[in-house]
Amino acid sequence: MLIDMKELAPLLREVKTIAVVGAADKPGRPVDMVGRALIDMGFTVIPVHPKRTGVWGLTTYPALGDIPVAVDLVDVFRAPQFCPDHAREALAMDPLPKIFWMQSGITSPEARELLASSGITVVEDRCTKVEMQAMGIRR
Repeated sequence: MLIDMKELAPLLREVKTIAVVGAADKPGRPVDMVGRALIDMGFTVIPVHPKRTGVWGLTTYPALGDIPVAVDLVDVFRAPQFCPDHAREALAMDPLPKIFWMQSGITSPEARELLASSGITVVEDRCTKVEMQAMGIRR
């Protein structure tokens, strides 16, 4: 789904907390570069990975449902076949995140359909780091 980034900008300016699903701090991997950039931009980043701990020196949660604070944006770094399950996890969060973002190269019609009537904005096939830097969004 292509989304008008100008329309998304006001919503992105409200984002403070970002859950990074598939978080890994292996140098050179896109998730590592984006996660570190989001931290450097001043966002509260919450790594999510079922097996890893201490990603980027931060408390890492095994699933979205384990995060004890409100999340504004769910940033997914997983293959498309896993996105519907993460969309279901996002739908179970209280409060709901404002944005469900699938990174560059990732699209999921099923995840998009699951979230369609939820009020959660879905972004596919775009990079949070690139888009936020282009809009000058920082915390």
